[in-house]
Amino acid sequence: MLTDFIHYGIHFGGPLLVAVLFYKKIWLKAFGILLLGMLIDLDHLLATPLFDPNRCSINFHPLHSYYAIAVYLFLLLPKKTRLIGLGLVIHIIADSANCLML
Repeated sequence: MLTDFIHYGIHFGGPLLVAVLFYKKIWLKAFGILLLGMLIDLDHLLATPLFDPNRCSINFHPLHSYYAIAVYLFLLLPKKTRLIGLGLVIHIIADSANCLML
């Protein structure tokens, strides 16, 4: 229960905090873009079983692989892709935190 709170707290609270603190004038738009990082969870549809509470997503699902994470980190560099990269990195941090608590 606590692990779910921390995991989903980072998933939703992390983007909200970043948007409000660093993108004050466009925080709602920034928050929406950051939440798009959740779309990488679509790769869970490729797993069997679809959901396993004892499975670490990092390096198990294709969009959670180390190669994908390297791309997400690269997206942080150009200003045009920074928000998308931040959303993806926050998502990976949330999933990593969940993996540490398994």
